[in-house]
Parts: sequence; C-alpha cells; structure tokens
Amino acid sequence: MVPDFDDENIIPSPAMEVYQPIDQEGWSGRLFVRAQHDPYALVPAINRTIHAMAADQPVERASTLGDIRAEVLTPNRLNAIVFGGFAAVALLISVVGVAGVLAFSVSGRTREFGIRMALGAHPRSILSIVLAEGMIIAVIGVAAGAVVGFSLARVTARYVAEMQVPGALAFTASAVVILGAAIIAAAVPAARAARVNPVEALRTE
Repeated sequence: MVPDFDDENIIPSPAMEVYQPIDQEGWSGRLFVRAQHDPYALVPAINRTIHAMAADQPVERASTLGDIRAEVLTPNRLNAIVFGGFAAVALLISVVGVAGVLAFSVSGRTREFGIRMALGAHPRSILSIVLAEGMIIAVIGVAAGAVVGFSLARVTARYVAEMQVPGALAFTASAVVILGAAIIAAAVPAARAARVNPVEALRTE
C-alpha cells in the first residue's frame, strides 16, 4: 500500500500510477545536477561521464527545472492572458458606461447645480453628489453581477467536472477593482459639475 503521490506534474493532479518490477518495465531515471553558473554548459561533460559509465545509455532532453516549469505553465499563462484581456475590455466598457451615464446626468442637471451653487452650495458638495451617484450605480452593478456570477458558477459546476468555483476573495477583489474604476469614471463628470458657473446655468431661466 502506497499513498497518492504525483512526481510528474508541477501542479498536482489525480492520476493512476502503476508500480511494476524494474526488470519488466526497463530502467529510466532522471539525473539532477546543481550548477552555480550556466547549467547548459555542463551538458557535454555530463553526457561524456554517463557514456563512460554506460556506453549504450541514451541521454535525452537536458533542461533546467526553470525551463520545464515554464513549459508546463505556458497553457495556464496563455489562459490567464486571454481571460485577463477579456476582463480588461469588460472593465473598460463598464468604466465608459458609468462615465457616459454620469456625463448625461450632469448635462441634464446643469440648471439644478447652478441653482444650488447660487443658493450657496459649495462646489465640493456638488462633487460629492455626482460621485455618490456613480458609487450607487457601481454598487448596484457589482451586487447584481456577484449574485448572477456566483449562481451561474455554482450551476455550471454541477455539469462541468473539476470546475473550481471562485472563492469570496476573488469576488471581493473584483468588486474593489470595479468600485475603484467607477470612482475614476465618475471623477470627470463630477469635476465638470463642480465647475458649473451659476450665471451661465441660470441665464436661460
């Protein structure tokens, strides 16, 4: 009886392992060499040493652990880059959407802001009003997206084997990023609202 052990993959994964007698399977092994300088410069000397010990022993694929790790992780890195690109595009669309909605709201409420400032409202209060509207939009969107996304992930996990549902940390980090982006998107319309000239805003009244 032996415990589960994965000595072939950097990221452990369930795999069936069959133990056979060495005479039946044939011998093959790995030689690890610690190097202080360029490890590939030692390959010819290592090959000569091995062939001196066993002339018929083949030596295949000399590579560093770093190269092997990079090769194994290449698909995961590619997936991360692709999905990260889609996430960046989605975040950009959400930022543009929030900024557009607030810009339209500010343009429609120019007279209101002018009246408020004519009555003594400080530009900082106007700035806070617009930023608060942007945060409300972002919070509603984040809440709806979190509920729908988490529900779809749970439903999909029932039909897709070995699917990992993102934890609370991933949802929290995503929410913080989106809220931060919403604040940045709301800053431009808010600054424009805070610079409204009461005289110009009330000229048509």
